[in-house]
Amino acid sequence: MTDSASDLRRASAGTLADYASNAVSFEAGTRDHDVSQNIDALLRHLPADRALDILDFGCGPGRDLRAFAARGHRPTGLDGVPEFAEMARATGAGPVLLQNFLELDLPREAFDGVFANASLFHVPGEALPRVLAQLRDALRPGGALFSSNPRGTNQEGWLRGRYGVWHDWPQWQALMIGAGFEPLEHYYRPKGLPREQQPWLASVWRRP
Repeated sequence: MTDSASDLRRASAGTLADYASNAVSFEAGTRDHDVSQNIDALLRHLPADRALDILDFGCGPGRDLRAFAARGHRPTGLDGVPEFAEMARATGAGPVLLQNFLELDLPREAFDGVFANASLFHVPGEALPRVLAQLRDALRPGGALFSSNPRGTNQEGWLRGRYGVWHDWPQWQALMIGAGFEPLEHYYRPKGLPREQQPWLASVWRRP
């Protein structure tokens, strides 16, 4: 657990540094990951008759920015790793904000959807309610947020150079409802496997 501003800064800085030092290999290793199930989960709760403004929170090298743009939407990326932001901008799929998750500066009610795929679990538990509230306020009323996190038993700490929180469904549900979201659906990934072989918890939420 973190218990001070310096601990939060250390968790953030260490995680960003680890991703930065592995940026090229991370891009190569995740380039072909199929997360269409997650993209579909967000989009089915949003209007289908127009282009949508989507914030890809933790966009990394930009794989999912391209996917949203290919579907006719207007994605904006956000990442705290300068190397990832540069890669994502190079896709030409949309603007990319270079922002630390713990120091967000987002426009209010600017997005129809937020896509947080494998990103929010890096926010320390102490800071998560504030970050979720900022993402809620960045959504337009009626907008939706998708999240996918590696699940666990609510343990928090360092793993191979990166800080994370491994939420279970009751804790994650309580955090999201506490931040003012309404639940829409949740499921486990990868699809079609026994639960013990599904390490990812995915969920979709509405800003009322």
